[in-house]
Amino acid sequence: MKNLLFCVLALFVCLPVVAQQTDINRYTLYTGFDSMISPARSLTEYGFDVDFGVTVKPWVALGGDFSAMGNSIISGSGTINGSETVYAPTLTAANAANPAVPLPSQVNVPFTSTTYTFAAGPQFYLRKWQKITLFARPGLGGIHESADLTFPVGLPQLLGGLQLPVPNTHQTDTTWFIGVGGGCDFNLSRRVGMRVSVDYINTHLFSNLLTDRQNYFRFTIGPTFRWGHL
Repeated sequence: MKNLLFCVLALFVCLPVVAQQTDINRYTLYTGFDSMISPARSLTEYGFDVDFGVTVKPWVALGGDFSAMGNSIISGSGTINGSETVYAPTLTAANAANPAVPLPSQVNVPFTSTTYTFAAGPQFYLRKWQKITLFARPGLGGIHESADLTFPVGLPQLLGGLQLPVPNTHQTDTTWFIGVGGGCDFNLSRRVGMRVSVDYINTHLFSNLLTDRQNYFRFTIGPTFRWGHL
């Protein structure tokens, strides 16, 4: 995803200078296809994204973003490895005493999930070309995820034998995230465009179970609708 964003930005920065945009709309509504991955958990989710913005200056807009992804929308599934959980130290110690106990890295728990993100803040524009608008934005907002775990055979009994609490197979969590993103609008007309964007998100969901923060990469594509005068 980061390579895609770099290539898109590099392509259009290298374009020859043509007429800059002068007739700018005040309001922008975007909705499109959304794909988000979390590499550490082998998680891939698909869904939709909605973004509304109000242009206050030619180079900046203020607005909000909402996206919904996961099993209830199209599909979302991944794998949690035992080495990234709070159970890793106990499993490692138990394996040293009894090699029949699996190492944390040998324990993998599949899951399906649904994720919602919501954010608000500025979006900065580069209107150097009439047909293409580049933009960048900081990422700050909230993320909510629900996950359904599928325990491997014998894992609940193993955790119970080690006097560890067995997690509920249904988990939910809501927390904040930080990140950065950007992309471009292909201006098909003054009122309609096609947007491509890439975002990076860093957060720490399920901190009661997972020890590491999670990185997400999100790709969106879809139409933009603009109206009003600046």
